[in-house]
Amino acid sequence: MKYLLFISFIIFNFDVFAQDLPSHYKVYDVKKQKVIPLDEVITDMHQADVLFFGEEHNDSIGHILEFTIFKKLAEQFPEKTALSLEMFHTDVQPVVDEYLADLISEKNFIKEGRAWSNYKDYKPLIEYAKTNKLAVIAGNAATRYSNAVTKNGLTVLSGFPKSSLSNLPPLPIDTATGRYLEKFTELLGGHSMGSMKVYQTQNFWDATMAWSIAKFAKANKGIKILQLNGRFHSDEKLGTLAKLQKYAPTLKILNISSFSDENFENPNWEKHKNLGDYIIITDPKVKRSF
Repeated sequence: MKYLLFISFIIFNFDVFAQDLPSHYKVYDVKKQKVIPLDEVITDMHQADVLFFGEEHNDSIGHILEFTIFKKLAEQFPEKTALSLEMFHTDVQPVVDEYLADLISEKNFIKEGRAWSNYKDYKPLIEYAKTNKLAVIAGNAATRYSNAVTKNGLTVLSGFPKSSLSNLPPLPIDTATGRYLEKFTELLGGHSMGSMKVYQTQNFWDATMAWSIAKFAKANKGIKILQLNGRFHSDEKLGTLAKLQKYAPTLKILNISSFSDENFENPNWEKHKNLGDYIIITDPKVKRSF
C-alpha cells in the first residue's frame, strides 16, 4: 500500500508541475514552420512507429517532458506503447523485466540493473511503465563490450563467444562517415587515433540501440516506441536513428531534439531546423537536474 501511494505521489507531483510546464518550453514543428502544442506530436504518432527524444541528460524540463510524452502516448495508445532507453544495457533486460513484474526490489533493480547515477530523472517513466504494464527496452551496449571496442576497435566483437551475441547487434558494424563523422570530430577536436577508437564505440552504441528497437518492433507489431537518448545520437536523423532506418526500413520514425536555449524568449528556429522533426527548447533559468 505504501509503495502504491509513493508511486501515485511521484506521478501526482509530475502532473502538478506539468500544469506550469508550458511556460518553460516551446515546441517547434519544422515541417509546419510554427510553434505547436505538445499534443500535436502525440497526434502525429498515429502515422509513425518510433519517436526519438534526443535529450540533454541534465535538463530538468526535458525529463519532465519525456514523462509527459510517455504518459500521453500510453493514454492515446493503450497497451500499445513501449519505452526504450539508452540508460540501460541489453544484458540487464532480465533485471528490468523482473522489476517491472514486481519480482525484485528497487534496490536490487538499481544495483543489478546498473542504473545511471541520475536514475531519479528516469524513475517516473519506469514506475509509470510498471504500474501500467508497459514494456521497457534496455537498449544500449554493455560497458564491457564498449570498453573492448574503445581499446581494440569494432573488429574485437567478432571474437566474442556465441553466448554473447544475443547482446550484440549484427556483425560487422558499419562506421558512419559523412556528416556524423564530421560532427564527432568537431566535438572531439580532430582525427586522432584515440578519437577514432571512441568514434567506433559511438557507432557501436548507435547500432546496439537501433537493433534493440528493431528487434522489439518486429516482435511487437503496432506498438508505439518512445526512445530516449542523448541528442547527439539522433540529431539530424543521424546516429542511432540512421542505423534503425537501416535495420528496419519500413518503420516510420519521428525525432525530437530537445535542449536548453539561452535565446528561449526569442528563439532562432531557422538555426535549429536541421536537427529534427520537432525542436524543443527549454527555459535556461530552470535548475539543472545535476
